[in-house]
Amino acid sequence: MYALHRPDLFSSAAPLSAYIGPLSLEQFKEQIRGMEGISDSDAEAYYKKHSALELVKAMPEEQINAVRWYIDCGDDDFLYEGNSLIHIEMKKKGIPHEYRVRDGAHNWTYWRESLPRCSSLCVSSFSPILNSINNR
Repeated sequence: MYALHRPDLFSSAAPLSAYIGPLSLEQFKEQIRGMEGISDSDAEAYYKKHSALELVKAMPEEQINAVRWYIDCGDDDFLYEGNSLIHIEMKKKGIPHEYRVRDGAHNWTYWRESLPRCSSLCVSSFSPILNSINNR
């Protein structure tokens, strides 16, 4: 989420089994039902500001290549649907990213197998930055 809010501060992001927030405005409204003092317009504004799907949809053209994305989620993970929807929205928007689905659940066994690949991606994103510093 931080990389979606502040792409100027991130060269790469590697969400593993990420929680993207409610999958729809209706789902969000259901979650907050019963809370006093929240109007429909307040709920919608909050959802648009904090939903990963909405942030991807609203991403300005100049930010599309700002962050190098690696998304990985197991096919038995309870967060699989949200991660898949982010992948689909990024694909529609033309946002370069790697998306991986392997056999596995929402646990350390799965993530431990993902760490070498996502670490490599993140480190390679630093190479241009380190080269520019070294060439000064």
